[in-house]
Amino acid sequence: MDADVAVVPANEARCEDLEAVFGTRGAASRCQCQRYKLAPRESFASVPAEVRADRLREQTNCGDPGSSATSGLVAYLADEPVGWCAVEPRSRYDGLARAYKVPWLGRSEDPDDEHVWAVTCLFTRAGCRRRGVSRALARAAVDFARAGGARALESYPVRTTAGAIAEELHVGTYDTFAAAGLREVSRPTPRRVVMRIDF
Repeated sequence: MDADVAVVPANEARCEDLEAVFGTRGAASRCQCQRYKLAPRESFASVPAEVRADRLREQTNCGDPGSSATSGLVAYLADEPVGWCAVEPRSRYDGLARAYKVPWLGRSEDPDDEHVWAVTCLFTRAGCRRRGVSRALARAAVDFARAGGARALESYPVRTTAGAIAEELHVGTYDTFAAAGLREVSRPTPRRVVMRIDF
C-alpha cells in the first residue's frame, strides 16, 4: 500500500485529470461511467463516447471546486491522477433500478430512497494498481457519503478467484470494501455481493 494516495471530490479535480484516469482506450474510456446513467432506450451504441464524456464532466462538475455537487472521487499518487470512484445517492443511478437485479434480489429496498448512497464504479488505472488506490477510494467514499447526509452506503463488488482482476470489471472487490467497513448483506449471484455500511 502506498501512503501517498490522496483522494478529492471530483469537482476539485481538473477535467484533464479526470480524462487521464479514464484514458483513451479500454472499457473505462468507452463507458465514461455512464452504464447506470443512460436513459431508457439509450445504449452505448446510440450515445457516442464523446457525449458520454461530456455527461461525466457535467455530473462531476470537474474543475469547479466551488460547486456544491459532484458525483464521484478522484485519487492521486503524488500529483498523478490514478483512480476514480462513482459515489452518490443510489436513486441517481436510473439504470441501476431499471435494468439491474443485483442490488434488489432478496431484499425489500426502496430504489428511490435518497438517503442510501451507492458506489457503482471503483477503478484504478493500469500501472498504478496494487498500491492501495482502490482501498483509499473506498474509505473516502464512506466518508464522502456520510458527510453528504447518507443514512447508508452500498457497493456491489465481486468475489475474485486467484488470478482474477476485478479492476477490469470496475466494481471493486469484496476485500476492498470490507476494509472500508462495509459488510455483506446479500449474495444475489455466486460472485456478486451486496455490501453496506449504515451510519
